[in-house]
Amino acid sequence: LSQYDSNLYIYVYLCIYIMDEFYVQNRQVIVSVHAVKQARKRNIAYPDQVYHTIKTGKVKKFGKHGIKFVGKSIICVGEEIGQIILIKTIERGN
Repeated sequence: LSQYDSNLYIYVYLCIYIMDEFYVQNRQVIVSVHAVKQARKRNIAYPDQVYHTIKTGKVKKFGKHGIKFVGKSIICVGEEIGQIILIKTIERGN
């Protein structure tokens, strides 16, 4: 295991336990474990920067179900699945 994977499980479970349900455009937002790993590897402050970008960033739709939340410094890429928005990856932008 790398240094990012070793403490991941404790951090993720605490965030899920503490965080309330999060809604944007009347859809529940779920952040995948892969997205959390990518944020940690790229030194992006999860959940603070991620949730701020999802709440206040510009929404760009692409493809059939793709959606991006573009903030000042990060981009959250996800997919609309029914009444859920699943964030699949988080990357640096701009």
